[in-house]
Amino acid sequence: MPQPVNAELGQISELLMLLASIAYVVALIFFVLDLVRSSTTIGTIESRLASQQGAPERALAGVGARGGAVAAGSTPPARATADDSMDYGAGPRRGTARIAVSLTILAAVIHGAAVVSRGVAANRVPWGNMYEFCTTGAFLVAAIFLITLTRKDLRFVGSFVVGLVVIMLCAATVGFPTPVARLIPALQSYWLIVHVSIAVASSALFTITFAMSVLQLLQTSREAKLLAGKVDTAKFLRLVPSALSLENLSYRLNAIAFVGWTFTLMAGAIWAEQAWGRYWGWDTKEVWTFVIWTVYAGYLHARATRGWTGTRAAWLSIVGYLCIVFNFTIVNIYFSGLHSYSGV
Repeated sequence: MPQPVNAELGQISELLMLLASIAYVVALIFFVLDLVRSSTTIGTIESRLASQQGAPERALAGVGARGGAVAAGSTPPARATADDSMDYGAGPRRGTARIAVSLTILAAVIHGAAVVSRGVAANRVPWGNMYEFCTTGAFLVAAIFLITLTRKDLRFVGSFVVGLVVIMLCAATVGFPTPVARLIPALQSYWLIVHVSIAVASSALFTITFAMSVLQLLQTSREAKLLAGKVDTAKFLRLVPSALSLENLSYRLNAIAFVGWTFTLMAGAIWAEQAWGRYWGWDTKEVWTFVIWTVYAGYLHARATRGWTGTRAAWLSIVGYLCIVFNFTIVNIYFSGLHSYSGV
C-alpha cells in the first residue's frame, strides 16, 4: 500500500526553497561586486605600472586572470584570481568573492535540505515532475560548481552559474508549481531513479559548460580587440582565463556530461520497453533527447577530429544547451505524447 503524502513537510520544503533562492540572490550580488571591485583594482595596478614605465599598454600578455594586457617585458600585476591553469594564486584574498562562495555554500545546504524534505514528504525520489526536476537540477548545478571550486578557482564564473541557478528556481516556482504528490503509475519504477537522476546530473554539467562557453565567446572578442590595439571595454573579463583555457575545460566537462547523456538515452529505451513494450517509438520527448545527444556528439567529434575550435566549438556547445532548454520547456508543455506527465 503506498505511503501517504506529508503535505506539511512539503510546505516546509517550499519554504526552504524560498530561503535558498534568497541566499543565492545575495550570493549573486556579491559575485557581481567581486567582478566590479577586482577588475577595478587590476586596472588601477596596470595604470600605475604603465605610468611608472612611461609606455602604453600594447602587448597581449597575461590575458584573463592575470589582468588583461600589460606592457611588453614588464612584470604582470599581482594575481587577483586564477591564471590559465585555474589554480588558486597567491594574490589578494578577494574578500567579496569569499563571502559570495560562503553564501553559495549556505544556499546549497538549504537547497539540499529542501530537495531531501520534498522526497521524504512524497516517499520517493524528488524528481517526478518538472518542478522537482528543475529544483533538483539547480541544486546539482550549485553542488558541482562548489565541488569544482575545491580543485579549480572558478569564482570568475560564479555570477553566471549562480545566476542560472536563480533562473532555474524562479522557473520552477513561477512556471511549474506542483504540490507534493504520489507518482502516476507510469513513473513508479526503479528506472526513474536511474534514468532521470543521470539526466539531471548531465544537464547540470551542461549548464556549467554553457556558462563557460558564453564567457569564452566574450573573452575571444576581447582578446581580438586587444590584439588590434583597441580599448578594453569589457574590463571584468580581466578576471577570466584565456578563451583557450575556457574552451579546454568546457570540452572536458562536456565529454563527461555526454557519457551521462548517453546512459540517459539507453536507460530511457530500456524503461520504455518495460513500460510500453518497445525500445523506441518516435515520441517527441525521445526524438529531442536523441537530438541533444546528436548535437553534443557532433561537438565532441568536430572538435577532436575536424579542428572545430574557438568560437565554432563554443557555439555548438551553446546550441546543445538550448536544445536541452527546448526539450525541457517547449516539448514538455506544448507537445503531447507518452511523456506528458510533467506535472503542469
